[in-house]
Amino acid sequence: MSSDPRTLISVLRNSHDRLEALVRPLSPEQLRAQSYDTDWTIAQVLSHLGSGAEIATLSLAAALGGRGQVDRDAFPAIWDAWNNRSPEAQAADSLTWDEEYVRRLEQLTDEDLDSISLEFLGRRLDAAGLVRMRLGEHAVHVWDVAVSIDPRATVASDAVPLIFGHITGLLQFVAKPAGDSFRVRVRTTEPDGDYLLTVADPVTLSEWVPGTEVDGELRLPAEALLRLLYGRLDPDHTPPHSAEGIDLDRLRRVFPGF
Repeated sequence: MSSDPRTLISVLRNSHDRLEALVRPLSPEQLRAQSYDTDWTIAQVLSHLGSGAEIATLSLAAALGGRGQVDRDAFPAIWDAWNNRSPEAQAADSLTWDEEYVRRLEQLTDEDLDSISLEFLGRRLDAAGLVRMRLGEHAVHVWDVAVSIDPRATVASDAVPLIFGHITGLLQFVAKPAGDSFRVRVRTTEPDGDYLLTVADPVTLSEWVPGTEVDGELRLPAEALLRLLYGRLDPDHTPPHSAEGIDLDRLRRVFPGF
């Protein structure tokens, strides 16, 4: 996992370029078609990414020089403006705002990057943390669009190992153990990893420690584990894997998605 912000920015650029290649050819009918998210059309996913890019731009301005916190009171007006756009405008404007945010990141000097500090949801983010937070949201929602076009689509391989850098912080907001409690050893490929997933209060993902007692073991590609944690590993989009002592549906219930 890289903590170099320029590496993260480069991968975010790749994710933007993938999104643009997916969206530019879409017809008005395709923009109005359902995305992977059953509550959102493809255009609405793009609206979410566009509003996220606009908010990320505000966050970047607040983070430079560690000047303070982002003004969350500004968010509802931004969301309302995006919700009121037509599907065509949501698609076009999302690419414009997304390009603008990535371009601003690419233009930062080393001094700028070193100065970044932002308090966000109880965490203090440096440059790597700020970009990684956007990359996680971006790469997964790009998949939401891609898989609605090609059922074989996967999350971009260059993004997967980098997103794991903030997974533990994310789990406290998205995991829903609902009183369930168990521990699973999770071994991944592409890249290789060995983790302990503890489902309790809170849910955590940590490096595996030999000798730790567990209730089961799961082996699967890292990309699939990422989608499981983001609530996107339904049976129709689950690659070959092995599970011993643990039912994958039990894990799916812990991570319902968002």
